[in-house]
Amino acid sequence: MVYYHYAELVHRQAEKYGTHTALKHKDEATGKWLKISWQSFSDKVMLTAEAMAEFGTEVQENIGVYSQNMPQCLYTDFGAYANRAVPIPLYATSAPAQVEYIVKDACIRTLFVGEQFQYNNAYIAQKNCPTLERIIIFDPQVKLNPEDKTSVFFDDFLRLGDNALAESRVKVRINEAKKDDLATIIYTSGTTGEPKGVMLHHSNFLEAMRIHDVRLISITEKDTSMSFLPLTHIFEKAWSYYCIHRGTKLAINKNPKDIQKTIKEIKPTVMCNVPRFWEKVYAGVNDKISSSSPFMQSVFKDAIQTGTEYTFNYQRKGLKAPLCLSLKYKFYNRTIFNILKTALGIEKGRLFPCAGAPLSDDVNRFLRAVNIPITYGYGLSETTATVSFFPEKGYEFGSIGILMPDVEIKIGENSEILLRGKTVTAGYYKKPLENEKSFIDGWFRTGDAGRYENGVLYFTERIKDLYKTSNGKYIAPQAIELTLSGDKYIEQVAVIGDERKFVSALIVPNYPVIEAYAAKNGITYSSREELIANGDIIKLIESRIEELQKHLASFEKIKRFSILAKPFTMESRELTDTLKLRRKVIGANYKEQIEAMYSF
Repeated sequence: MVYYHYAELVHRQAEKYGTHTALKHKDEATGKWLKISWQSFSDKVMLTAEAMAEFGTEVQENIGVYSQNMPQCLYTDFGAYANRAVPIPLYATSAPAQVEYIVKDACIRTLFVGEQFQYNNAYIAQKNCPTLERIIIFDPQVKLNPEDKTSVFFDDFLRLGDNALAESRVKVRINEAKKDDLATIIYTSGTTGEPKGVMLHHSNFLEAMRIHDVRLISITEKDTSMSFLPLTHIFEKAWSYYCIHRGTKLAINKNPKDIQKTIKEIKPTVMCNVPRFWEKVYAGVNDKISSSSPFMQSVFKDAIQTGTEYTFNYQRKGLKAPLCLSLKYKFYNRTIFNILKTALGIEKGRLFPCAGAPLSDDVNRFLRAVNIPITYGYGLSETTATVSFFPEKGYEFGSIGILMPDVEIKIGENSEILLRGKTVTAGYYKKPLENEKSFIDGWFRTGDAGRYENGVLYFTERIKDLYKTSNGKYIAPQAIELTLSGDKYIEQVAVIGDERKFVSALIVPNYPVIEAYAAKNGITYSSREELIANGDIIKLIESRIEELQKHLASFEKIKRFSILAKPFTMESRELTDTLKLRRKVIGANYKEQIEAMYSF
């Protein structure tokens, strides 16, 4: 396998695949999916690169990309790589203050934006960012501020670079591109403190491609991947780049809220995703089963039991199943399981990598039992995504898989996972003190606690999230939250307990399901506040918590809870852009409710 520098990757793939489809995206006006060939992809990347060169983009200059998923994001990324420049992604949901921080920290002169929301915020930020010279806008429908004299639409920007001199400059830079060039800076979400810019060099990405080829030999140009997670997220970015490396078609989903519709239209064979997506699938299926007739409930349960026995007792171990079990599994696979996957739009699925947060064993087992080919793993921005994931056979539940080839590991103080290898970042951008704290004798400190046994890696908890109760007991809040994550009645959970007498929780219910329960049981209410104050609703949530946490130690169990009328959101700063809880913000925002749980 040849590993091309990203400065030339798209162009080499265009030579190989020509008019075959490289990208798909949806035309919002017609609702149709439009195809972009490899050759057209290459041409757009080159035009973008030439326009950058014409605009005076310098080698290793930082360039911002602030947009939802769009083909133009990839044109910009690879156009920047052709200039040996450094594209820096910003989450499409970022507020002006977040945009301003990254633009100032990275000294960005040129910021590419997606739609009206991003343009408006970028224009606000520009007033406080002396370095930001121009905004380039992907969506031609954006309305410019009347006072804006510097912004340019992307299509007009491309025309500015269409000349021989710019083309010559880009070709020289492509030829001079080095694997030691800085490729990108990924700003972490910042659950505590200010965001840190993770520096990833081309050598990191080239190594990531190589070691994924060792583990993912089945991915080919015949596959189609749905690009659903933000391309700002290292998981989606690295996965999409890997798909380009393998010639796999990328279908770009722009609006995350449309995924349930677009996935049925595209029917991807591969797709990376986060546990929350699959938790909702699990809860939805269980809800469907519980609302079915007694006969169908028995059929569903037998199908799942059959899938569980076949998958875990035989397929997982590489053993041949008894003929009767094998025939029964094949029947359910063609009927019940296929109906389920078709309803989700994943009936053609071959590989669904899942990472970004802990996934409960119950959800993982269920998905595998019904033959949804999920592959659970673990990774970080600082490690160019993947550190480990489940092997095809011999995987262990409760683990986060086996290490990627040539990634080294050791367990440090406080059970901290330490990593070393060619995919590990060289450090954080302009953060010398953070770099001193984050590396020990060349080993990167992940901040995650875990254990490594017989070649298998296990995740315990984010070390900085560990709570110590006033009784001296250590609590892992993520582990407790995970026990409730697949329940159909519960949407979000934030466990409380640091320096407290016992564990409590803030609960955001799944309101559509709760409201349906209220209607079925004759519970009347005029507002959400009145609904969650209803005694029957409180008893329902209490019963679900008690049932789900039966396996926990007494000191780990949630003793009191408060039901919230509003969900945790990115807009309220209670969630990061990768949907992780900002515990300090939640603690401050719900101080009154938290104190009430301990006031006795």
